[in-house]
Amino acid sequence: MRIDIAAVGRLKTGPEAALVADYLDRFAKTGRSLGLPAVSVHEVEDRRAGTMAAEAALLSRAIPPGAAVVMMDERGDQPTSPEFAARLAGWRDQARDVCFVIGGADGLDPDLRTRADWQISLGRMVWPHLLVRVMLAEQLYRAATILAGSPYHRA
Repeated sequence: MRIDIAAVGRLKTGPEAALVADYLDRFAKTGRSLGLPAVSVHEVEDRRAGTMAAEAALLSRAIPPGAAVVMMDERGDQPTSPEFAARLAGWRDQARDVCFVIGGADGLDPDLRTRADWQISLGRMVWPHLLVRVMLAEQLYRAATILAGSPYHRA
């Protein structure tokens, strides 16, 4: 199993990058004993056009063949953290790769969204794509702690 995040934009040094790195490091340490691999982040950037279609082409190339594709989209399902953890465990148990896709400031191209196995939202509000990365990294860590039976998640 592989876990990837394909995201538009490059995180520069700063608080968002520090938070993503911290949560993904915590996830790697907690997930190792659960059969969850470290997360690979693939950043894509279209410096020329910057259109959703151009970003979609770059994101498509970053999605591993055969992976379950999870689009981060404000129109998606709003799972609880335990539901998210259960889905992640299911992919692990099926030995299926998963790729979380985060679009740019304008969102995800509709044609790319049709490839999704699951579309999830982090709430009814719209979040900047850089914060979505932080929140996804935290939810991955939280999922690992739920699967490990850790008290981090207080249900």
